[in-house]
Amino acid sequence: MENLKIKLGKRIKDLRKAKNITQEKLAEMINMDITSLSKIETGRNYPQPETIEKLSEALNVEIFQLFSFNKFKSTDDYINAINQNLKAIQTDENKLKILYNISASLI
Repeated sequence: MENLKIKLGKRIKDLRKAKNITQEKLAEMINMDITSLSKIETGRNYPQPETIEKLSEALNVEIFQLFSFNKFKSTDDYINAINQNLKAIQTDENKLKILYNISASLI
């Protein structure tokens, strides 16, 4: 099982890449040298609380989202999970309405 430093580092890296921010740019945004950021992203170092706050702000996510480690690895994983959930609730009209309202609010 991966330890917390490695999971957090991967999560930060994934969020950074999803927002098309280079490692150099993120390091600049949080006033950190790139070597230190690299060590965080690779799980060799754990960020200080102040750095976690800066990362949260720079990546435009809540702090808890930095620690939301997901089992999904790809878009296909998400789509498959959504389809499985849809199949499970397709006969429940109330749940379908709720799901519709949630998905409509995202668009």
